[in-house]
Amino acid sequence: MSVAKICSLVVSILMLWIIYPISVMATTFTSWNIEWLSSSPSAKFSESHRSAADVRKLNQHFIKTQSDVLAFQEVNDPQIIGNVVGSDYQLFFSDRSKRSNRHLQFDDINQYTGFAVKKDIPTSDPVDLPLDTQSGSKLRFATYIVLYPDSEQPIHALSVHLKARCAGTYRNNRHCKTLQSQGGELNEWIKERERQNQAYVILGDFNHNLGYSGDWLWQTITKSTNASLATQRTPADCKVRSRKQPNKTHQFRSLIDHIIVGDKLTASNVRQVTYDSNQVLSYHLSDHCPIQASVK
Repeated sequence: MSVAKICSLVVSILMLWIIYPISVMATTFTSWNIEWLSSSPSAKFSESHRSAADVRKLNQHFIKTQSDVLAFQEVNDPQIIGNVVGSDYQLFFSDRSKRSNRHLQFDDINQYTGFAVKKDIPTSDPVDLPLDTQSGSKLRFATYIVLYPDSEQPIHALSVHLKARCAGTYRNNRHCKTLQSQGGELNEWIKERERQNQAYVILGDFNHNLGYSGDWLWQTITKSTNASLATQRTPADCKVRSRKQPNKTHQFRSLIDHIIVGDKLTASNVRQVTYDSNQVLSYHLSDHCPIQASVK
């Protein structure tokens, strides 16, 4: 083969690689409920009181996650989450935190959802998805962003924090009824993404173990969709400070923090990023461990 033909072949291969990349880099998505994280603690909630040393330990633990995208829950303000994630991330807070939505905020402290995204990942910020349909509800806004990673399709992402006190079997009470309604709102959002042929991921604190076989909330969220539960088989390894015995740790038996992906994405290396037991007892970290997945 002549030199000219070889050069032509090399150029053709390079052009194909540019147009159709051989491998797409994965994006590391992490979800973390950071338990009443606030730079202005509330006298009503002892969990909101943290020392500077506590915040430094949270920052060190976040660095361990090596996250490209963090979906956070229970965060009151940009200053404190900025101290945890550092200056390399852009912050997107729940629409409920905006000045125009003062009527949807509590006076002393709020538990907002949001995202911290590496600054080199282009990101847009559409209108959030309210998960509580009751008029004037001050809770449960799902923060909504769209990510544009290099050489990848846009990824639509939600950071969620669902209703507590209905972790397992459905019971005919207001907690489970609210959770079921929130699951229905997520189902409509997923179906809209699929109708538009869009990739999506939902991360957060579902306050419910979606991994049970035939779980009712999982069926509600994913009815007539192609969504899959990335955390289906992820072991619950997280140890946190025991509320009953503060000098001991407690390990939860199942996950309530989850990652859902659409069929245009695959998730791998799904795991909890657990705390060192000594640090759990020495510092105020969180009653949740980060959970993460490599998504592409």
